[in-house]
Amino acid sequence: MPAKKSKSTAPSPFLIVGLGNPGDEYKNTRHNIGREIVGLFRKQQDLPDFRFEKKWNAEVSEGKIGKNKVILALPNTFMNKSGGTAAPVVKFFKIKSGRIVLVHDDADIALGTGKLSFNKRSAGHKGVESVIRALKTTAFWRFRIGIAGKRDIPAEKLVLKKFTPDEQKIAKKITKRTVDALNQVITESPERAMNGYN
Repeated sequence: MPAKKSKSTAPSPFLIVGLGNPGDEYKNTRHNIGREIVGLFRKQQDLPDFRFEKKWNAEVSEGKIGKNKVILALPNTFMNKSGGTAAPVVKFFKIKSGRIVLVHDDADIALGTGKLSFNKRSAGHKGVESVIRALKTTAFWRFRIGIAGKRDIPAEKLVLKKFTPDEQKIAKKITKRTVDALNQVITESPERAMNGYN
């Protein structure tokens, strides 16, 4: 009997989720830096415009970078309900957890710096907590973008403040570094990106 042809298994797509709050009043707030970075990444890579997908309540862009299929998602829920978008997108595209990348603010990290982490707890970040609950795992990648300035106000108030003009200049640098690192995650590997980014 002839040998059965093995099915060609395409690698799992990458899913990049930019966490934030929808609506104009939240634009340029510290809490939305992850959402804004993913929007800039789409432009840099010339991926299709975001389109609203009702079934996931998210703005979604799909395309290819090199040989890899990439899905970008911006949840249209508030931050603490982000998992309601992430989980159904993961299920629909059959995305492996090691190919999921969250981009979000982190009030415990200094402004202008960032960390790429894998398989870490939420450390109190409500958006990350929501995603962990929905996916039932912490085994995914996270770009944690520092937003902390002078910590004389509580984190829950800090996240909704806009950057001052001086802070915007600092934020722009980490934004550019993160956009470049996202490209490296997809074209090389998250581990390689981590070495240069952290």
